[in-house]
Amino acid sequence: MAAQASIEEYQLEKLRKLLAEVRASNPFQQAKLKGVSQDIQSIQDFFSSCPFTSKEELCTDQAANPPYGTNLTFPPEAYTRFCRTSGTTGQSLTWLDRPEDWQWMLGNWETVFREAGCTSADRAIFPFSFGPFLGFWAAFEAAQNLGMLAIPAGGMGSHQRLQLLIQQKATVLCATPTYAIRLAEAAAEHGIDLSQSPIRKILVAGEPGGSIQEIRQKILSLWPGAQVFDHHGMTEVGPVTFQTQDSPDLLHVIETSYLAEILDPETKQPAEEGQSGELILTTLGRTGSPLLRYRTGDLVRPVQTSRGLAFQGGILGRIDDMVIIRGVNLHPAAVDATLRRVPGIAEYQVYLDTANSTLPEIRIDIEPGPGASSSIANEATEALRTQFLLRIPVNTVPEGSLPRYELKARRWNKTTNS
Repeated sequence: MAAQASIEEYQLEKLRKLLAEVRASNPFQQAKLKGVSQDIQSIQDFFSSCPFTSKEELCTDQAANPPYGTNLTFPPEAYTRFCRTSGTTGQSLTWLDRPEDWQWMLGNWETVFREAGCTSADRAIFPFSFGPFLGFWAAFEAAQNLGMLAIPAGGMGSHQRLQLLIQQKATVLCATPTYAIRLAEAAAEHGIDLSQSPIRKILVAGEPGGSIQEIRQKILSLWPGAQVFDHHGMTEVGPVTFQTQDSPDLLHVIETSYLAEILDPETKQPAEEGQSGELILTTLGRTGSPLLRYRTGDLVRPVQTSRGLAFQGGILGRIDDMVIIRGVNLHPAAVDATLRRVPGIAEYQVYLDTANSTLPEIRIDIEPGPGASSSIANEATEALRTQFLLRIPVNTVPEGSLPRYELKARRWNKTTNS
């Protein structure tokens, strides 16, 4: 209890300072804070008086006030970093950071690395093309801050990246869960034995998977001798959680940097421990472009640990990703976990037929990997039926015909055709 009281006192002090700064000069937040007392007495006071912020609001604000919107506490010339969201869940958002706020961001990523046991003796490789997406820019620079050799591997094919990884004796791999699996697939195609790989730690982010047992175990089986660490964050808020070496089923919140609420999506009341709810975040150190009570859309299950607030099972999915098929709720992460239990599936795509909005249908294409059973489609159908009590048609497609992904995988497709 003493530790929890101490972190709440620290958070309250940081919150008061943040609110004082943004009230003075941030037009977007000034409107948000009209009903919030200038003398916040507790975090609960803030929660009960400050309205939520949604992505829709931010998109509307940027559209009405291009190119950056009004959520800027300082003049535009004070900002030195430009990022943009991936647009996976809708319209892209542009985000600016001052040098001070960017260092706060890097400090959070340094926590992720340290908790995974990374040190200055490590060499970290980043096998993706660097674009405006925030995620791995911050990871790359944080690795440098910690004294690691940071190895960029953009503009290469998977085989070239594997060769670079081996040549440079990289010990840390940062990737999405999907791409960690794809790299292992490429290694098999080119006769590279990953049991001899120098990689000892794999930090995954960008999509659910690192905390899902089936996906985690698949990555571990493909990269012998490596540990897998999950992490999650967003361009809008930065790096939020870390995983420790002794708790692979938990994502711990960096509570010195974030106020986190987990609320029932319908009632907006706090979710009970062990019950899932939507993650709401307030950034305590990103003064130049802050977010207050931001609805992330991420579904999590809160638990209190000796390290503070954590999420059991990581990010369970996104509220807006859930679909209802013949009365059954389907989350992409749950479908992914089920299919990963079927040996021999190299990749898959899900197709939602929404021609009849009241009775949407679903089918799945799977690409068998080398040595897959001839009955793999039936095995996948049965696994899905057992898990969801729902018959989902599964078809096989030729090897190499489905897309592979470096960053966020986009396996769910809506179609109006039967």
